[in-house]
Amino acid sequence: MKQTTLSIDTPGRGYYLITDQINSAIKPLLTHDDVGLLHVFLKHSSAGLTINENADPTVREDFKAFEEHLVPRDFPYQHNYEGSDDMPAHIKSSLMGCQLTLPITNGRLNLGVWQAVYLCEHRDRAHQRRIVLTLQC
Repeated sequence: MKQTTLSIDTPGRGYYLITDQINSAIKPLLTHDDVGLLHVFLKHSSAGLTINENADPTVREDFKAFEEHLVPRDFPYQHNYEGSDDMPAHIKSSLMGCQLTLPITNGRLNLGVWQAVYLCEHRDRAHQRRIVLTLQC
């Protein structure tokens, strides 16, 4: 097994494509005929990871709108000392998840044509997010 860590700075709430950063981080660890799995783990409780369509940017806007509807900020949360965006961010992170397992085929991520990996920042302000990438080939 091989492992590396990726740091990504987010400017605040949003859905950010990180497939290219993941590919760049794992490329030196792979050979052209490697087959296996990549485990992607986000070391935070107020952001998430997902795989979804990468062609149409309105997908990201719809995600944000739906998550705001599903987990509203104006709910009377008890955990609010870090701000009104904190507890909703924790709930969104739990619903979305903080890890993915992706196939590696011929030394590359084996995603569908329209699939990409998103880092979903649920907090309003900028954060540096750390992601552990573990290869099993």
